Amino acid sequence: MGFLRRLFGGSREGGPDTPEAAEVEPDTDVDEEERAHELELARFEQARTTDLMRRQQRYGGRSWAPPAQGGPRRADDETEGEAGG
Repeated sequence: MGFLRRLFGGSREGGPDTPEAAEVEPDTDVDEEERAHELELARFEQARTTDLMRRQQRYGGRSWAPPAQGGPRRADDETEGEAGG
C-alpha cells in the first residue's frame, strides 16, 4: 500500500488535491516496516528452497528439448483429394 501512496502522492485520509495531503509528511515508519517485511520474506524464501530447487530455477531457461519431428500435417487432417464432409 505504501508503494501506491508514494506512486500517486496521496495520503490515507484524502486524495492528492486535498489540503491535508500537501501538509502530510511521508510516513517513514511504514517504509521501514515494508523493507523489513520484504527482507524477512526474502530470507524465508531462501531458507525454504533447496539447492536443487535453486539450480532448477537458475538453469530452467537453458533446458534442452528434442527437435520437433514430422511436419505440420496430422493423421486426422483431410487431404486435398478427399471429399469434405
